Amino acid sequence: MRFRRISFPLSAIASLLAIALYFTHGLNFGIDFVGGTAIEVRSKAEVADLAKMRAAVGGLGLGEVLLQQFGTPRDVLIRVSRQPGGEEAQQAVIVKVREALGDEVEIRQSATVGPRISTELLAYSAIGLMTAIFGILIYLWFRFEWQFALGAMVANVHDLVLTIGFMSLFQIDFDLASIAALLTILGYSLNDTVVIYDRIRELLRRYKRMPIPELLNISINSTMTRSVNTHVTVTLALLAMYFFGGHAIHSFTATMLFGVVLVGTYTSVFIAAPLLIYFGVGSFRASTEEEPEPEPAVARKRA
Repeated sequence: MRFRRISFPLSAIASLLAIALYFTHGLNFGIDFVGGTAIEVRSKAEVADLAKMRAAVGGLGLGEVLLQQFGTPRDVLIRVSRQPGGEEAQQAVIVKVREALGDEVEIRQSATVGPRISTELLAYSAIGLMTAIFGILIYLWFRFEWQFALGAMVANVHDLVLTIGFMSLFQIDFDLASIAALLTILGYSLNDTVVIYDRIRELLRRYKRMPIPELLNISINSTMTRSVNTHVTVTLALLAMYFFGGHAIHSFTATMLFGVVLVGTYTSVFIAAPLLIYFGVGSFRASTEEEPEPEPAVARKRA
């Protein structure tokens, strides 16, 4: 808990820098949010050769191009970023893709996503994130106390701000997969925070006279093994996805690695738990007249 005097200022500075990056550097919005052309094709082979198709379409100089299998192994969705020049330029994309792929595929259907639809999609995504945070606040309010709910909400907003700043700094594609990554980060960080909060609540009921900083330290130390094992396992899985998962999930895994490994773990220990000191958790215990309880086994071992 003594490190809160370092972690709080550092987190505040990092959050301000992340907000400044968002307004000055901006996000690298993907096709989902800037609009573009979506083309559904079916390969004449039994299994579509994504690598060959990606090389053929990628050489057209159309900007960001995403290929994704769906339905059967023969079906592929090709998404091309919006081209300057209006509707005629978007239709020209379909012709260029058809010529690049040749007779090996059949164009089943195509559609153009305009900027208006993309703007609405971005707005709905932002509403979804805010709704998730508000739902977390309500749940924890009923599950624990208002101090725990407020601490978890501040921690989640902290994770969200820093992750968006990271994406802005390195210009990682911000698309629907990134929204899924942000929601996953919120859920993962919340899960780790709730585990610590549950131990804190248990010790608050058991040890009425123990100072809050000491009680928080014992709670974090008693759940540290679980946190380390979980985070190492998740990190190994994300590293495998990052290096071998291909370009299609690169933005998702990069965002998850930063948000889960670097931010989520740090936030649960150095932000969410110390906040309870300033929110007055356990202050009601000062009025109790119970006899001092024996020191817990964890504290005796540390001593």
